[in-house]
Amino acid sequence: MKGKRFSLTLLSLFALPTLAATPSFDCTKASSSVEELICSNNELATLDNTLNTVYKQAMANYPSTEKKQQKAMQRGWIKGRNECWKSSDVPSCVADNYRDRILELQITGGLLKAPETITLQCNNEKQPVTVAFYNQTDPSSMVFTIGDDQLIAQQQPTASGIHYSGQNLEYIEHQGKIDITYMAKKLHCLAQ
Repeated sequence: MKGKRFSLTLLSLFALPTLAATPSFDCTKASSSVEELICSNNELATLDNTLNTVYKQAMANYPSTEKKQQKAMQRGWIKGRNECWKSSDVPSCVADNYRDRILELQITGGLLKAPETITLQCNNEKQPVTVAFYNQTDPSSMVFTIGDDQLIAQQQPTASGIHYSGQNLEYIEHQGKIDITYMAKKLHCLAQ
C-alpha cells in the first residue's frame, strides 16, 4: 500500500502544470505582437525579468545627471526590441536584444568589476584606442573605446584566435595581430 501511495504521489507531481514565467509588465496591456510573444514565452519572460532587475540596479548606480538620459535610452530600446516583429526569427531577435541590453546595463551601470584596460597602437589613428575584456559575462564581452566613442561587442565562436562582434564593430585577434573594423573603418593594431 505504501508503495502504491508513493507512486501515485510521484505521478501526481509530474501531472502538475509547470509554472509559467511572467514578464515584468502587465500582459493584459501588451501593445505589440512582440510583447504578446514575451508574455507567452518562458525564456523571453525570464529575460524580461532579468532585464528589469538589472535596469533597476544600474539606475541606482547612475549619477542623477544621467538618469533622465538612461530612461530615454530604455524607452528607445523597448521600441527597438518591438521592431523584432520584422525579423525572420522573432524569438531569437527578441532574446538577442534582451541579452545585449542586459550586458550594456551591467557594464555601463557599474554592476561588473571593470577589467584592466589594454591600450592599442593602431595604424594612422591619432585618437587613443583601448579595449577591456569582461570574461565574467556570458558570452564574454569587450568594451572598445576610440576617442570619446565606446562600443560593446560579444565574443563569437572561432576556430583559432579571438573574435568579438557588435553593432558597427568587428574585433579579430590572431597570432598577435589585431584587426578592427569600426564604423566601416579598418584598423590594424598591436597591444602596447
